[in-house]
Amino acid sequence: MNGMQRILFGALLTAGALCLFPSDADAQCVMCKAVAEDSASDGGLGAGLNRGILYLMAIPYVLLSALFFVIYRKWKADASA
Repeated sequence: MNGMQRILFGALLTAGALCLFPSDADAQCVMCKAVAEDSASDGGLGAGLNRGILYLMAIPYVLLSALFFVIYRKWKADASA
């Protein structure tokens, strides 16, 4: 295996290990959780809070995907040259 393959294999192995051992996601305080649960059903604060959480969660995945796409393209261009 060359250096790039080792890095890619290590990254995939790390990502797989992190997916196999998830941690608890109960990080909200009691009052925040109660307000979000009560107002989510009528489309109030809870719905906006949930959309904000999804937005903040999606940004790192989009950035990492773009980074790995650029690295992959560079790797393929170097391999064909």
